[in-house]
Amino acid sequence: MTDTQILEQYATGTSRSNIEQALVAAGKELDRLEPADLALLEDFHTGGRIATYQLADLVAPAPTTEVLDAGTGIGGTARYLATRFRCRVTGVDMVAEYCDTARWLNHLVGVDDRIVVRQADVTELPFADAAFHVVFSQHVQMNVLDKERLYREARRVTIDGGRLAVWDIVAGDGNALDYPLPWADGPEHSHLATPAALRATIESAGYTVEHWADLTSDAVTTMRTVLALPPTPLGLHAFVPDFREKAEHLTNALTDGRLRAIQAVATAS
Repeated sequence: MTDTQILEQYATGTSRSNIEQALVAAGKELDRLEPADLALLEDFHTGGRIATYQLADLVAPAPTTEVLDAGTGIGGTARYLATRFRCRVTGVDMVAEYCDTARWLNHLVGVDDRIVVRQADVTELPFADAAFHVVFSQHVQMNVLDKERLYREARRVTIDGGRLAVWDIVAGDGNALDYPLPWADGPEHSHLATPAALRATIESAGYTVEHWADLTSDAVTTMRTVLALPPTPLGLHAFVPDFREKAEHLTNALTDGRLRAIQAVATAS
């Protein structure tokens, strides 16, 4: 996707105001907000907070670990890591609106001393070589055509022996998808690799895959549970247009094999 396509897909101009309205509607006091208060609306990827903590458990950063959250969105993963592990996190996202919203939320819950947010392209990172111990990448590569460049950049900024933590959607049986999807309103915005091609690209960038798991069945169960929940102000629908339709299309495609969900950890070799 081009810069313009990314903005068209994600920027609405209302993410902060809509999230603020949702928090107030849910009875949250903004001047007394806790990180856990955001858990239902800040993880913009399949499986939400469950997927975030499962991936984090595989890496378990220490307080001295420097983490890059590549494609941070509104910052849910960065806040979770900074809160739970007390590590320092740098979040990058191409969408300026998401970066601004992430900074605002970081300040509201008191973690802005451990998180830096920068607007940047994940295929052209503005960091020195070997700047990070761990790189998190969740539901980003589906929007990136040049995956070789994406993972080469991730490897460049990872120390030798550092790790890449991945949670992503990949192509399944090749049958046509229903749009919109959470990352793509149409096929021109979606760049899906097969599981084998994704793994090969990660390895060719200089990583050794240590963990590779197809969690499609688990993802379906979680998504169906989320879709069955009673209406609440808090959720990704607070800032993602047409979220329920997108989530239903995603869940159906995971269920019938058109899409797969992959969790992976690779070591920089």
